[in-house]
Amino acid sequence: MHLSMILTVNSRYFAFKPISAYFMKAIIKVVLGSVLLFSACQSKTTEIDYTDWSHYGGPEDGSRYSSLTQITPENVSQLEVAWTYNTGDASASSQIQCQPIVVNGLLYGSTPKLNVFALNAETGEEVWRFDPFQVLGGENSWAGTNRGVSYWEDGDDKRILFGAGNWLMALNAETGEPILSFGDQGKVDLRKGLDTDREDFLIVANAPGVVYGDLLIIGMRLSEGLDAAPGHIRAYNIRTGKREWIFHTIPQEGEPGYETWDAKNIKQIGGANNWAGMTVDQQRGIVFVPTGSATYDFWGGYRKGDNLYANSLIALDANTGKRIWHFQAVHHDVWDRDFPANPNLIRIQKDGKWIDAVAQISKQGMTYVFDRETGEPVWPIVETPVTQSLMPGEHSSATQPIPTFPEPFMKMVFDENSILNLHPEWEADIRSQLEGAIYGDTWAPPHPEKPIVLFPGMDGGGEWGGASFDPETQTFYVNANQIPWIIGMTPNADFENVGKSVYTNYCGNCHGLDRKGNPPTIPSLLDIKEKFTYDSLDLLLRKGRGAMPAFDHISNENRKVILDYLLDKAPAKGDKQEMEGAPSQLFPRYYMDGYKKLVTKDGLYGSNPPWGLLTAIDMNTGKKKWQVTLGEIDSLSAQGFAPTGTENYGGPVVTAGGVLFIAATKDEKIRAFDKETGVILWEAKLPASGHATPAVYEMGGKQFLVIACGGGKGTKSGDAYVAFALPD
Repeated sequence: MHLSMILTVNSRYFAFKPISAYFMKAIIKVVLGSVLLFSACQSKTTEIDYTDWSHYGGPEDGSRYSSLTQITPENVSQLEVAWTYNTGDASASSQIQCQPIVVNGLLYGSTPKLNVFALNAETGEEVWRFDPFQVLGGENSWAGTNRGVSYWEDGDDKRILFGAGNWLMALNAETGEPILSFGDQGKVDLRKGLDTDREDFLIVANAPGVVYGDLLIIGMRLSEGLDAAPGHIRAYNIRTGKREWIFHTIPQEGEPGYETWDAKNIKQIGGANNWAGMTVDQQRGIVFVPTGSATYDFWGGYRKGDNLYANSLIALDANTGKRIWHFQAVHHDVWDRDFPANPNLIRIQKDGKWIDAVAQISKQGMTYVFDRETGEPVWPIVETPVTQSLMPGEHSSATQPIPTFPEPFMKMVFDENSILNLHPEWEADIRSQLEGAIYGDTWAPPHPEKPIVLFPGMDGGGEWGGASFDPETQTFYVNANQIPWIIGMTPNADFENVGKSVYTNYCGNCHGLDRKGNPPTIPSLLDIKEKFTYDSLDLLLRKGRGAMPAFDHISNENRKVILDYLLDKAPAKGDKQEMEGAPSQLFPRYYMDGYKKLVTKDGLYGSNPPWGLLTAIDMNTGKKKWQVTLGEIDSLSAQGFAPTGTENYGGPVVTAGGVLFIAATKDEKIRAFDKETGVILWEAKLPASGHATPAVYEMGGKQFLVIACGGGKGTKSGDAYVAFALPD
């Protein structure tokens, strides 16, 4: 097993026998705590205020749990809109992925154009709003998404920290004014300080950093190509903006893990980054960091070996950045199996003992659970032989680690019985696309001649909304996509066509080598010369738009090559050997031919439903308690089909009142479920899909539920934050 540990001494834990759920709910109303508090005096677990929602993931443990009890299964159907805040800056393809936080009566969040705001959390009235591009310039510049902000205070010094593109910024939490003593006049350029010779990277600080003492520890989203930055983890001094430590997720020579890479090319490999967020065990001083794959994602001929610390959960000393332990979930990833969400700190009982654990969901549909201090798996994880790659130049791993428990939170294999059969025409469509394809093997690697069905798909399984954990019942809740993708590989044999090679490296993953895209999410580029002039297309490449990043990090020469290729001008010619040996840029020998879901011509997913799932898992046993369909497609329901579920983005929150809330679905609804049974209790229509995780808090004696309704991802875009509460 690929598991390194420094700490080897197990802590001993003691707890009273769990009290009944009904009695405990009564206690919670008085002490605003949880059952975990009863064992705090005998373990290293500190009291956590579960009425708090000041962190990404709600409370500091990332549990997405609230001990508030005003809203119950009996009265949840009475919820009504308490207030709505419209940001006014949505565009045709914008999103809001932000989970807001609430501190000192103010709700903090971000808009589609990454303005940061503070609202009166009781009324929704705007207190202040800050546009980062008034400082950064470039009003139309692309800066990606922002999933939340971080809060820090020391006495009267109260700050909001957030990312806007490659910039980390600090604001006065009460006024929204920039903290000019932070970094360079209130901002830090995350392209710098990566211990590399380059700074021309695509970097997006999409997930909020985590606060530990006076440190903000942060990751970043990167390019998916071989132009990507290394995904190192950094901690910045919140007072000054100075970098205090760095952990090299792609090890440098002499560091542990360096031997798991191809030393010849390691300096040109990027990725292994944390784009999903982190969680800090505040008392132990451990920050848990999930990472993604190394580049190039689908062909790893330049990165022979297991590639530590890609696809890993890493436990770092939050003070110094030193590694305590790590676990790698995918060796030498060629499936883009990033860890997609920040982990949950949980406390569970196994074999009569209480364990302080960390639980990490995955795109694979599995959950990995470890002792926080030692990294020892709570349940065995078995290195299992998997199918080997036939791609020329590839060296795949002979085994992959499979958890014995918890049970997977979705179906794990797309097989013959999985093919969509709701209607003969739809089935025939999907079967025609599967002719010659490889399916029925979760770990089938990309193939040089045949497409493979990737299931769970590129977006999971589990996704960035994360899971929630109820410390009262030790129940874990996670939503999942159950949608197949189809992946093909194309050799990069046409080196003499420099335009095609450069286009493929920067644009091919999304728009495909055939430039057909994946409408409506990813547009076709075949008729782009009819829509753009050379100058307007150049502006689009440099500034970005919607989900498309800005390509201002690439050289003027490469951008000109892409423009000539897209506008069907004479391709730039080059020498094949020069392209192969260029010291400044590696080009994969094989490219994935575009992000493609397996869908019918009408856009229906190619597997039998349910396509969206919500699952409850008893984390004391690792077994599922219940599983229900999440979401509905009205057009199919009108034809007599049962609710099929929908693709979903955004996570659940669970409360001591007995209710679980989740939006996430493409049907523009937010729902409440009975947390014990999975029975749906309430649903409400939103102004746009809530592709985000809700927040739960109390103000003025009233419990609020707030969701960002930004839409996008193939649905209409929105600009609203909507708060629900019980009537007075």
